Amino acid sequence: MVKKIIKIVLVLALIALIAIQFIRPEKNSEGYKSVATFEAETKPSAEVATILKQNCYDCHSNQTQYSWYSEVAPFSLWLADHIEHGKKHFNVSDWSSYSIKKKEHKLEELVEMVEKDEMPLQSYTIIHGNLSENDKKLLLQWAGLARLQYKHQLEVSSK
Repeated sequence: MVKKIIKIVLVLALIALIAIQFIRPEKNSEGYKSVATFEAETKPSAEVATILKQNCYDCHSNQTQYSWYSEVAPFSLWLADHIEHGKKHFNVSDWSSYSIKKKEHKLEELVEMVEKDEMPLQSYTIIHGNLSENDKKLLLQWAGLARLQYKHQLEVSSK
């Protein structure tokens, strides 16, 4: 009796797994042109641009490099949710629509999240690896300088 129930549950689980393969979440595909305004304004060095491309843009822009497992449900659904959530908080592809104040604040949040080791997410680093201490240092220096630029613009506009 128990074996029969286990067999039925396994068959139903297999059917469900096959069925969810037909659910295809929408994918980001704008390419790196979608981050051009962000990079033009914040002026990352080539090294920082590489760090951003390898560690940030997948979830925080309209450009995502999808791995093979992004084609397999339930991973595809989980990744789509992660990306949607990441873009809701900070989407560099929407940088031109942000106010000066919001740009400064988003960079402030970036600094806080990196300093607290909350970004990139642990679920991302398991597969892609952690930021090295040098990468963090470069990223934080760049973000600090970019923030100063926006802070200055805010001060000038408030006078």
